[in-house]
Amino acid sequence: MARPKKQDERRADLIEAALSAVGERGLRSLSLADVAAKAGLTRGAILYYYEDLDQLLVEAHRAGLERFCDHRDAVVAGIPEPQLQLAAAIREGLPSGPDDALMRLLYEFDVLAGTSSLHDELVERMYRRQLATYTGILERGAAAGVFAPTLPVETLAMNLVALEDAYGLHIVAGNSLITVASAEAAMRAAASGLGAPTTL
Repeated sequence: MARPKKQDERRADLIEAALSAVGERGLRSLSLADVAAKAGLTRGAILYYYEDLDQLLVEAHRAGLERFCDHRDAVVAGIPEPQLQLAAAIREGLPSGPDDALMRLLYEFDVLAGTSSLHDELVERMYRRQLATYTGILERGAAAGVFAPTLPVETLAMNLVALEDAYGLHIVAGNSLITVASAEAAMRAAASGLGAPTTL
């Protein structure tokens, strides 16, 4: 009975190694050898758990998506006021800084969109989760009368996701002109300017 648990632990270790390797090497030039070096294993050992690098990256993306989106949705769910939910969603949706390996991986998949159906599927999966988070908050706020949107909720949600992605990409790219704090402040100001909340 211990063997499946051991395999699950090894797969989790390989996902962490892949995230770390992407942070250092980038997704375009990543190889199984890079991940193996990070994990302290041979390339053949990785192929015991994953049939190729793409399969490992799909699992890394899935784990990253769950960690990012599930965590944010849990934070939002624990807050009763829609305006505070929106502020939390904005804060939790941005990278922690240029060295955020998880967000770097997610954004690198965005850069590769259009190069394969696999990358397209993964990018769209994340976008749908981001959109659902913002749409839900805006709809709840409008229903409660604390938001007074002047644009359709769907449009506001799309704009917030676009801002989140744009600022996040600048942050992980190391743009010194855009900090996490300034990006968060700009998104909150944009939400107010778009007529989303009455107060934010």
